Amino acid sequence: MHPFFSSALALLLLVPQSARAQASLPTGFVDASVVVDGLVVDMRYFGSDNFVGERIDGYERPRCVLSAPAANALAAVQRGLAARGLGLKVFDCYRPQRAVANFVRWAQRIADVKRKREFYPDVDKRDLFKEGYISQRSGHSRGSTVDLTLVRRSDGRELDMGSPFDFFSPKSWPSDASVSGEAHANRALLAGAMTHGGFRPYKKEWWHFTLAGEPFPDTYFDFPIR
Repeated sequence: MHPFFSSALALLLLVPQSARAQASLPTGFVDASVVVDGLVVDMRYFGSDNFVGERIDGYERPRCVLSAPAANALAAVQRGLAARGLGLKVFDCYRPQRAVANFVRWAQRIADVKRKREFYPDVDKRDLFKEGYISQRSGHSRGSTVDLTLVRRSDGRELDMGSPFDFFSPKSWPSDASVSGEAHANRALLAGAMTHGGFRPYKKEWWHFTLAGEPFPDTYFDFPIR
């Protein structure tokens, strides 16, 4: 091998994988795992554990990609929770527009109800658009919205939130009174930590938060997660 190429290869091997991964992202975006110490990542749309039942378009790697301001704000939330022996576990972060289109196509396939029992037992699939569970656009595509929960740092166990992530039901509303007192308190703890860190909650999903003053409020990105 030519000495030049040998040297170039050696330099490439010295570059941390995180730096190479960061270089693949558009300006203004970061891998949140690099910024948020101890972040637990469980990207549900990278696999089949989701309401569609298969990997979603645009999720080529299980990475939590966020705008840099959102990731920095999330890091501050994580530091605050650490003092209480808690941490954050993310289910979804930046979501490519092609993934949203994947959801729309799935919702239009009325006969495909293989995950109905787990995710939308009380909703007719025909009503997913009308009820607002599926839409043509998502705030996630702007890069500063995150779906997450709380875990114990000692063992990684999730705190009881009263309903699973992506459960299409009023039971997932933060204000729902049917959940246990423990679940209600845990939801309030998560919401309090996130709002204190500069995020806005969503009234129909206890897990969904958007950075106030997000840097790309009018842009819906479509770059894949690699």
